[in-house]
Amino acid sequence: MQSLTNGPREAIKSGQQRGPLPTIFGVLDADLGQPHSGRVIALLNQKGGAGKTTLATHLAGELALEGLRVVLIDADPQGSASDWAERRAQSAQQRLYGVYGLARETLHVEVPQIAQTADFVIIDGPPRSAAITRSALLASDLALIPVQPSAYDVWASADMVRLIEEARLYRPALCAAFVINRRVVGTVIGREARAALAEQSVPALTAEVCQRIAFADSVAGGLLVRERDTRGAAAREIARLALHVREALQ
Repeated sequence: MQSLTNGPREAIKSGQQRGPLPTIFGVLDADLGQPHSGRVIALLNQKGGAGKTTLATHLAGELALEGLRVVLIDADPQGSASDWAERRAQSAQQRLYGVYGLARETLHVEVPQIAQTADFVIIDGPPRSAAITRSALLASDLALIPVQPSAYDVWASADMVRLIEEARLYRPALCAAFVINRRVVGTVIGREARAALAEQSVPALTAEVCQRIAFADSVAGGLLVRERDTRGAAAREIARLALHVREALQ
């Protein structure tokens, strides 16, 4: 296993990088020489705390476990996805996909180049950074907007809808969908949030992800919920989300 260095982490925190894009844990897998264009999926929300990183790392992992070549772009200066990958490497877990720290406003230029060497590129976007979010949208085939089932989150979703509509002026084929995340099991608030989101011009995926302790436990150890309990409810929800995401890209 390649040793860790401080360079990529410092670049993530500062948002500044020089030279080739750094992959944090080893080089990408071999046999990437055939040029093609992988699909780019961005998880974005201007509001913090929506669960973007958890969904991004798990969606990337689910696709990788299906045998697909996946790259995750950590576009959040906080570097949470990179921290998760670091924990995974330190616990000697199998590396499922490459993680790049790329928290800057040139994603629309650099991500298409990365997509030439992958089946899927997943972007974990930052909160409260319209410039990086706009760049991520211009690089993407599909924008997923995680939203918690609360009035505050639903109200804040209008900001993302405006950014998507703006991006479509330059990228008309951009698809977008809400993902209801962290729904509390056994409550009706998820249905209420879905009804409120129906008023937006962006649809919501049928697949939902609930608030489960399994996600917190897995993240702490650099794992996926599927690796902790293949048949658990959390793993089934992620698998269903991945299925719906792939259908949305067809």
